Amino acid sequence: MNISFEGKVALVTGAASGLGLATAKAFAQAGAAVALADQREGAVREQAGELAARGHNVIAIACDVADDAQVEAMIAQTIAGLGGLDIAYNNAGVQNVLAETADSTREDFDRVMGVNLRGVWRCMKSELQWMRTQAGGAIVNCSSMGGLVGAPGRGIYQAAKHGVLGFTKSAALEYAGRGIRINAICPGLIWTPMADQMVASGQGEALKAMEARVPMQRVGRPEEVADVVLWLCSDAASYVTGQAISVDGGFVMR
Repeated sequence: MNISFEGKVALVTGAASGLGLATAKAFAQAGAAVALADQREGAVREQAGELAARGHNVIAIACDVADDAQVEAMIAQTIAGLGGLDIAYNNAGVQNVLAETADSTREDFDRVMGVNLRGVWRCMKSELQWMRTQAGGAIVNCSSMGGLVGAPGRGIYQAAKHGVLGFTKSAALEYAGRGIRINAICPGLIWTPMADQMVASGQGEALKAMEARVPMQRVGRPEEVADVVLWLCSDAASYVTGQAISVDGGFVMR
């Protein structure tokens, strides 16, 4: 995509791999200064180092988005290290342990909600506190096609991703008149390390069944999600806010 983010500062969580890494790379290639944040400190520093070696203005930040203090520190480090914050892609997420609702655990509920829902809320809260002082900014939250439909054994994950859409729409209404746009993306079956983990845990056949139901008859690429995030954060989407954009090869149309 020929979109420029020269002079802009972007923050990407869950940036050590998958959708987050692809999007951080895309922002950097489009001229933005980028803060890559991830709880896997070694991995995110390695990725940031590779981008810096190519001449991009990036920093790496260790952050568990389920920890309020770490989120506050992440925002502060971004602003101090890169000079501001104009764009945020709240992408960090985890899968639930596959289980029927009757067999799911409180421990897994708290873990998934802590990252996938409370983490997104906490990131947005801090990002918006800064963005409203400058009366401008763009935020994209990563939901999922699981934020639009149900799935057996995935109730905790789906509930968290549905919640992300509720926060996105409500915050978009709050800040629409103050120069801040907030949208969400709902990726479908995208090949990422999370998909690899699902295969390793014995869910390979389920993934194959999902792929067979995709109208485009293929798995998506992380870069295809990154393109949508960049568009939503660009002036090309200046009249778009509060939306949940599916990036799923047509899956949820069925």
